[in-house]
Amino acid sequence: MEKIFEWNRILTNDLPAQFLLEVIFRTAIMFIFLLVALRFAGKRGVKQLSIFEIVIIIALGSAAGDPMFYEDVGLLPAICVFVVVICLYRTVTWLTAKSKWFETMLEGKTELLIDKGVFSMLKFQKEDIAQDEFFSELRLMSIEHLGQIKYAFLEPSGNISVFFFTDEDVRPGLPLIPALFDQKSNLISREGLFACSNCGNIESLQPGHAACRVCKKEEWVEAIKTLRIP
Repeated sequence: MEKIFEWNRILTNDLPAQFLLEVIFRTAIMFIFLLVALRFAGKRGVKQLSIFEIVIIIALGSAAGDPMFYEDVGLLPAICVFVVVICLYRTVTWLTAKSKWFETMLEGKTELLIDKGVFSMLKFQKEDIAQDEFFSELRLMSIEHLGQIKYAFLEPSGNISVFFFTDEDVRPGLPLIPALFDQKSNLISREGLFACSNCGNIESLQPGHAACRVCKKEEWVEAIKTLRIP
C-alpha cells in the first residue's frame, strides 16, 4: 500500500532524475511541432476562430501535452496525430471554400436578431441567447434602447454586428438600462407608448391590461426615444 506524501513519488513518480532531461527534450520537440502545425493551420486570430478550429486547437494541445512528460507515450505517434489533424483541417477548409452548404453546416450562418428596433423572435429563440446577456452586449456599445438599432446580426463567430438608425430616424424603443427595464409591468398605469419587454414591439396603449400583438406577452415597459451618444 502506497503511503501519502512520498516525495519521490510526488516529485518524479519514482522515475530517475535523468528523465527530466528527456522531458525537456520532449517538450522542445512538441513545442516546435505545435508552432509548425498552427502555422500551417492559418493566420486567423483567436476571436475569429470557428467552433471547428477551436476543436482543432484542443486536439493539437492534447496531442502535444502527453508526450511531453509521459515516458510511455512516444513522440512518433504524437507527431502522426499532428499530421492527421492538420490534413483533416486543410481538407475541411478546402471543402468549406468550395461548398456553401458545407460551410453553413460547419460554421453556421449570420442571423438577423433585431429588425428595425424589434427582436426577430424566431431567430432569437433558435439561437438560445439569454436576454440579459444580449442586453449587456448592446449596452457595451453605448446603446440605450432598441429604437436606436436598425439591424443587429449574430455572426458565425459569435460576435454581434449592429447597424444604427440616423439621429433623424431613431424611434421609440425598449429601454436597455436596468433601472428602466426593471419597471416592466403587466398593468398599464397611463396612456402612452410602451415596449413589450419580451420582443421590443412598440404599441400605443391605454390604462389596463394588454397583450403584445407580436409575441402575445403581457409585460410592458414605457418606451424611450433618446439619441445615441457614441
